[in-house]
Amino acid sequence: MKRLIAVLALTAWIAVVLAPAAEAVGCEKTTLLDIQDEVMCVICGVPLVNAGGPQSDDQRDFIRERVQKCESKEQIKAALVAEYTDAVLAVPKKSGFDLAAYVVPIIVLLAVLVAIVLGAIGWKRNSASAVPSAATADEDDELNTDLRRYDL
Repeated sequence: MKRLIAVLALTAWIAVVLAPAAEAVGCEKTTLLDIQDEVMCVICGVPLVNAGGPQSDDQRDFIRERVQKCESKEQIKAALVAEYTDAVLAVPKKSGFDLAAYVVPIIVLLAVLVAIVLGAIGWKRNSASAVPSAATADEDDELNTDLRRYDL
C-alpha cells in the first residue's frame, strides 16, 4: 500500500511539474524582452524598453497578455499595430512611403561619394595646371643678372 501511495504521489508530482512544460513545447519562446526593443511607446516616442509611464506600462501589459496566450513575436507585433497603429513599430516597413527610410540614406551616400570623386578629379586638374613651366633661356639670364646684382 505504501508503494502504491508513493507511486501515485510521484506520478502526481511529475504531472504537476511537467504539465506546464508540455504546454510550452508547442509555444514559441517569445518574451517581453524580445519585443519591447522593437516597439515604441506611442506617447513618448522612445523604444518601449526605455520608456516609463502609464502608457508604456499598458503596452507592456498588452504584450505580457499576448505572451501568456503563446502568440508569436509577429502575431504580437501585428496586434500592437492593430491596437496602436504603425507608430508603435520601431523599424519602418519596407514598403510604401516607409521605404524612403531605407532608400534616402543610400542615395545621399552615393551623392556624397560622387561629389568626393568629382572634387578629387577637379583638384588634381587644378594642381597639375598650377605647376610652373620650365624657365626659358632669356628668363634664366635675367634671373642670373639679378642675383649677381644683389650678391655683393
